[in-house]
Parts: sequence; structure tokens; C-alpha cells
Amino acid sequence: MKILIATKNAGKIEGAKLAFQKFFDDVEIEAVNVESNVNEQPVNEETLQGAKNRVDNLIKYANNNNIEAQYFVAIESGLVNVYNDYYILNFAVVKNQIGIESIGISCAFPVPNKYIGVIKEKGLGYLMDNLFNENELRMYKGGINILTKGKKNRIEITQDAFIMALTKLINNDLWSD
Repeated sequence: MKILIATKNAGKIEGAKLAFQKFFDDVEIEAVNVESNVNEQPVNEETLQGAKNRVDNLIKYANNNNIEAQYFVAIESGLVNVYNDYYILNFAVVKNQIGIESIGISCAFPVPNKYIGVIKEKGLGYLMDNLFNENELRMYKGGINILTKGKKNRIEITQDAFIMALTKLINNDLWSD
């Protein structure tokens, strides 16, 4: 089964692969960089919109390059306000070859108010790299690995979001409109 994913981020690719392997055999993932058409650091609704845009741009890329796939997937991490507090969460979007779309959401972690401004201005990756004296934390295990003292990482969060998105698609008419 061929899956196109809208990222070159190794952690996101691995998380998606692990999610699909729970339900399907012979999973092949091809990574393609496409635009999200939202701000570099998505905030609120931009987070879901960015993931949807990436999937749509991925499908256009596939059509323009004669690439066939069974699934087109993307995940976008963003700063989201829920009940007057901010959290980092991921929206995963999965669309199958006939156009049925499903969305999953990862677990979320709270962001202290003192960091909201810098995240909005420079991005979560910038903040995490500077707080923890790292370089490109976001590319594999993520800052969440440090924040949870190694108990959770970006790959797992990505995997969870894709598993949630797949619920609609793997249960056919039972769990769809």
C-alpha cells in the first residue's frame, strides 16, 4: 500500500508509518514537501487548515506527477486556545484515493503564558531549541520528549493522531456519515 505524506520530517514520517502498519500490511510511505498555505507557526484554526491544505497540495502534486497512492496524509502542529489556555496539538488529515477525508487529533500539552508571544512570533521549534540548548528538536523526538522526561515523543504523538484519523476509514459505514 502506497501512502504519500506531506512532510520530510523524519519523526512525522515514522509516526505515520507506525500508525498505518497497525492496520495494513506492506506499507510504503513516500515523503513530499508541499506548502501548508498558513503561517509558519499555525495558531488556532490555521492548524487544521494547514493539514488540510497540505493533503490537497499533495494530491495536486501526485496528479501532476502521475503518482498513485491509496492514502494522502499530513499532520500539522499548532498553538491552539482551548478555554482560555493554550496547548500544542497536532491535527492529522488522511484522505483516501476516492476522496474520503478523516481527521484525528493528538494528545495536547499546555503552554505557559510567558511563552505564547515567542511561539507566535518565532515558532515552537525556536523556543524549544533555545530552552533546551538543542538544534532541530522538532525533526525527530521533539521537545515533548524532554518535557515528559522521555515518556512521550513526537513519533508517538504523531502515531496517535493518525490512528485517530484512521478510525473513520478502517470502519467503513459503521463509523462514517
